[in-house]
Amino acid sequence: MSKRIPLQQVDDSGSMYVSEAKIHPREVNGRFTRLRTAAVWWLLGMYYLFPWLTWDGRQAVLFDLPARKFYLFGLNFWPQDFFFLALLLIMAGLSLFFFTALAGRLWCGYACPQTVWTEVFVWIERFFEGDRHKRIKLDASPWHREKILRRGGKHVAWVLFALWTGFTFVGFFTPIRDLGARLYPFEWGGWETFWVLFYALATWGNAGFLREQVCKYMCPYARFQSAMFDRNTLLIAYDERRGEPRGARKRGSLASVLERARGLLPPAAARAAQVHAAHEEMERGGARITTGLIDLPEDQRPTVNSPEDLGDCIDCTLCVQVCPTGIDIRNGLQYECIACGACIDACDGVMDRLSYPRGLIRYTTQNAVDGKPSRILRPRVVIYGVLLLALFTGWTWGVLNRAPLQVDVLRDRNALYRTAADGAVENAYTLRIINKQPRAHTYRIAVEGEGAITLVGAPIEIHAAAEEVLTVPVTLRGEPSRVAGRHDVRIVVESLDDPAVRSTHDTRFFGPM
Repeated sequence: MSKRIPLQQVDDSGSMYVSEAKIHPREVNGRFTRLRTAAVWWLLGMYYLFPWLTWDGRQAVLFDLPARKFYLFGLNFWPQDFFFLALLLIMAGLSLFFFTALAGRLWCGYACPQTVWTEVFVWIERFFEGDRHKRIKLDASPWHREKILRRGGKHVAWVLFALWTGFTFVGFFTPIRDLGARLYPFEWGGWETFWVLFYALATWGNAGFLREQVCKYMCPYARFQSAMFDRNTLLIAYDERRGEPRGARKRGSLASVLERARGLLPPAAARAAQVHAAHEEMERGGARITTGLIDLPEDQRPTVNSPEDLGDCIDCTLCVQVCPTGIDIRNGLQYECIACGACIDACDGVMDRLSYPRGLIRYTTQNAVDGKPSRILRPRVVIYGVLLLALFTGWTWGVLNRAPLQVDVLRDRNALYRTAADGAVENAYTLRIINKQPRAHTYRIAVEGEGAITLVGAPIEIHAAAEEVLTVPVTLRGEPSRVAGRHDVRIVVESLDDPAVRSTHDTRFFGPM
């Protein structure tokens, strides 16, 4: 007989869809909150400040797509440097594997743009509407003058901040000072206007309204992160062996499980707590964990028959109230968890007020939670780290040692050679000289090879402005009797003001057979 899963109607309209309840994260203080706040200031500081900095008379960070040049402080990248961009993307992907395998969703909790901008929008919302309790009360209240003013002020601030974000985004691709100067009178181009408004709308919608729904339903990282997790990956977990059973108590009325392990409990419960205390001490010291409370036989585990049998969790639900995605970490690992550490800060604060040891919710591994041996540094993490370090070292060396001068030599393919009026044999070439440095140079063009082949008008000296591309026609010639057949020659272009800037190109000279 087949079983059917019953469906429950959630409203009178017959719909099976439940809309997402709005989450009002509670304000919390603690070391992870301070770290997350510092990350927000650091990342947004770079985003909003870098376009306004100048370097050698130009914008310090500028991605000039029409000119196909990228500027990053003292570095400039040309289309020929696309390899470095590809390598940078490979390093970004490998970094994702490395940090996820090591410590879970660190990117999501501290550096993801969705997390960073949502944090700022929550700060603005908290400024206008108050703390969590006041925001919930304001949502439930009917519309009145105060609600309109508070909500209106919040959305005005959100829109202004979003427009500033969109303006800054376009400022990375168009000189931002020029963009600001053309704001009034309004002289922006169509694409500039579109991208400012598009990015502002995306920021306003994602950080103001969607928030945790982006992380839960739209971001693919939340779905495939499990493929990069293993049982030794650091994650945020609730210590069920220490916290259960939950129950309220007065401050100072009941010692912590770890304190009661010293002999205040019945023998079976005391033994269980001692095992857990040893487990926690070994875990904090980085040792291999070999046992835990779950290893005890069922008949030796403590039972709840008095208030003294309660665990350390007082069921205050602060860990749920501070969670930006609204999950209960006490239910175990969930894909919605972005590893922001807010629940750790909230729980540690409660433990401090109760004079209990911290760590009821903490960074740990799944093996440690299950009381099994745990190793954070393992071959997978080491291999990722070594590969990432090698790629970063190679990328840095390659960027710092790029050729500052590029020379391309093209032979005239209309004829192998030509005969001059005086009987000399000549070959025509076109030199494409690219000064890739942001300063001017004076170059000298010369030829190396057999003495029978000379450069017409040698030596040739030309001036190239900063980042200028020159097209220079040159002619090589030789006596017919000495240049019969095919000859290898080398064209040399070197800077007169910097001997280190030098480029050579091998080509061929053709004479009569």
